[in-house]
Amino acid sequence: METSQYDKNILGLQLPTDPRWVDLAGISLADILTDHAYCEQKAATSCISLIQRYSDKEKLVRDLAPIVTEEWGHFRLVLAELDKRGLPFGKQRKDEYVNALLQFEIKGGSEESRLLDKLLICALIEARSCERFKRLSEGLNDPYLQKFYRRFMESEAGHYHLFIELAETYVAKDKVRERWQEWLAQEALIMQQLEVRGDRMH
Repeated sequence: METSQYDKNILGLQLPTDPRWVDLAGISLADILTDHAYCEQKAATSCISLIQRYSDKEKLVRDLAPIVTEEWGHFRLVLAELDKRGLPFGKQRKDEYVNALLQFEIKGGSEESRLLDKLLICALIEARSCERFKRLSEGLNDPYLQKFYRRFMESEAGHYHLFIELAETYVAKDKVRERWQEWLAQEALIMQQLEVRGDRMH
């Protein structure tokens, strides 16, 4: 299956990653690994925040608890990869992609709408990460790193589906689908506006 078909049919993303990104990422391996490590760290803390805020929602708590462990395990894997290559764990950088997504999040409204947006933001970040890991698994010249990122790609695809499933557990499916389409359109606009940089996962 072509990457564009994969993105559209499996992940729903409207705009594929610029092909130049993989080449730039390969040149900036230390930066991309550092940024990847921080992304995994933030994914774990986001799940913890959701569990704390929505502790009354049993399925959400039960389903996200193992994701916290998995994401932190991913952080440790990337950190070990940096160590193995003798690369420093650099400083955290501003995540322009996620910050732009957060500008679209509903700030007022009902608790249901706020929960829906939080779950869809997580789903969208996982979908884009999955797509980026797929690009790395196919485009890097290092066979080891290709396999390394293939593993992450498969994991992120599962997380994406879980967040959509959770959204449909607590919110009517037609409302989830309508808002998801709005998020996909907004994400495509954000991707068009962001500079193509090889030192960022997003």
